[in-house]
Amino acid sequence: MFETLSKRLTDTVNRLRGRGRLSEENIREALREVRIALLEADVALPVVQALIERVKGRAIGHEVMQSLTPGQTLVKIVHDELVAVMGSRNEDLNLNAPAPAVVLMAGLQGSGKTTTTAKLALLLRERKGKKVMVVSCDVYRPCLLYTSPSPRD
Repeated sequence: MFETLSKRLTDTVNRLRGRGRLSEENIREALREVRIALLEADVALPVVQALIERVKGRAIGHEVMQSLTPGQTLVKIVHDELVAVMGSRNEDLNLNAPAPAVVLMAGLQGSGKTTTTAKLALLLRERKGKKVMVVSCDVYRPCLLYTSPSPRD
């Protein structure tokens, strides 16, 4: 998601160069790209609409700081709003459940579930002293069961 969003923002930033102020037209064009990227990443439509409205409200007529271009200013505003949507602070994983505590990792293909699961398992084992078991339930890449030949074969 972030790679697509980053590419779309980069293209939009390049189009905003040389302008001293963020106009409504510039913002509308840039936010269209952000909206498309978020929707392609399967972000819920109400979340996308709310995020776009907040960004638009902050960005329209926003004076560009001396050290930033209009594109960089827009990127900062979008970044700040994404942080607000996703949460500005980390929360501990609540594992106060009767054993075994189950954590389900779900997401799109290629979104980093396996890597995140491995990192989480390592953190829980090394820092929290938990016993961890990871089970794959991927319906598109089922694991194969290997059995050694029996002595009679």
